Amino acid sequence: MIELEGVPELIDPVMVAAFEGWNDAGDAASTAVAHLDREWKGEVFAALDAEDYYDFQVNRPTVWLDGGVRKITWPTTRLSVVRVGGEKPRDLVLVRGIEPSMRWRSFCNELLGFAHELGVEMVVILGALLGDTPHTRPVPVSGVTSDPDLARRMDLEETRYEGPTGIVGILQEACTHAGVPAVSLWAAVPHYVSQPPNPKATLALLNRLEDLIDLRIPLGELPEDARAWQLGVDQLASEDSEVAEYVQTLEEARDTAELPEASGEAIAREFERYLRRRDGGPGPTGPGHATESGDGSSYLRDASSGRTRPPKPPRPEPDPDQGSESGDRHSDSSGTSDTSDTSEDD
Repeated sequence: MIELEGVPELIDPVMVAAFEGWNDAGDAASTAVAHLDREWKGEVFAALDAEDYYDFQVNRPTVWLDGGVRKITWPTTRLSVVRVGGEKPRDLVLVRGIEPSMRWRSFCNELLGFAHELGVEMVVILGALLGDTPHTRPVPVSGVTSDPDLARRMDLEETRYEGPTGIVGILQEACTHAGVPAVSLWAAVPHYVSQPPNPKATLALLNRLEDLIDLRIPLGELPEDARAWQLGVDQLASEDSEVAEYVQTLEEARDTAELPEASGEAIAREFERYLRRRDGGPGPTGPGHATESGDGSSYLRDASSGRTRPPKPPRPEPDPDQGSESGDRHSDSSGTSDTSDTSEDD
């Protein structure tokens, strides 16, 4: 039995989780949860026992000095709670950690125990995968669920993925079997510039989360960081003719595939978002929030800003340290190179 002392009764709580590792290309997902925790000043109320779930030869603890006293930080998963004010206040339970090395079923059961005790109404798990997507286009974000009813109600894809999976897929299925509504949001990160950070993918995940749970998220400097990241990759790609040609090929394929999306529901969604932000969406308006384009492309394509920042990404070439991700491109991949359909990922 999990007993939570000092945690107040929560208002319409939603659990938002992300895990570093295989399901977190470019650190986009874990950075998104860290951003929520930082912006809303989350208070940690629980941490899972690192001894139960982590191999310390894989995820090593770190030693640091605190006023001359040596301390150790153990790799683990921590839970914090934030209260979002406004006309309709609600609480978010933020779960941020590292993909566990072992005992995944026990790990998920422990998280679900916290969710049950806190009265969590829905679990949203963020992930990021490597894909054949150009950095110059809006980041594709797919929302998937294993619940057919939830898929219909929230306009989500019902997952059809089969193959190797990570902790995101396992936790989503655990939620489904426990009767807890669960959604996974996946951002596609360009495989040729996979090194973290990727603020553009983080921004896209937060915008999609904002729409999903109908909550205004302060974005701080993320739009500026995303624009600086794209300009930096533009510059690096222009210096390599092969990379520039490859990016152009990806752009043409993406634009051709999305021609049907240039009208109908896609435009309607973007227009509704614009009206909501302009005329009375919850929360303040201003430069710290996304504008008309939900993926932040209105920031990213504006090269006329006077603000400068050193390009963050390294030279755009495959990362040998992300072998399993770049090799299968799907976060839950079976080893194929098909990345155009992100909706099949768990």
